Amino acid sequence: MEVLLIFTNLPDRESAESLAAHLVEQRLAACVNILAPCRSVYRWADAVETASEVPLLIKATAATYAALEAEIRAQHPYELPEIIAVPVARGLPAYLDWVATETAAAPTTDTLSC
Repeated sequence: MEVLLIFTNLPDRESAESLAAHLVEQRLAACVNILAPCRSVYRWADAVETASEVPLLIKATAATYAALEAEIRAQHPYELPEIIAVPVARGLPAYLDWVATETAAAPTTDTLSC
């Protein structure tokens, strides 16, 4: 099972936490790290823009990627969200197995608690 690390940025902590929880609850991701806010500088509509954003690191598999991308696009407030997937070349085998196991189960409507 190919494990991926997917990057995206959200405009605020609330939307980042909401998306992270949704992806894990739907078993599209095994784990999502919500990082500290950062400052992004980019060109949009022929102008240089800056924004405060909250990065997410999403651990998932290639098997769930299409559905995960669709959910990010559906839930994301940006017109063109950053969604970048990088294959994990190596990792602790037990951790990579855990990612595969957590994303292999059928989606559930049950609410998970920590």
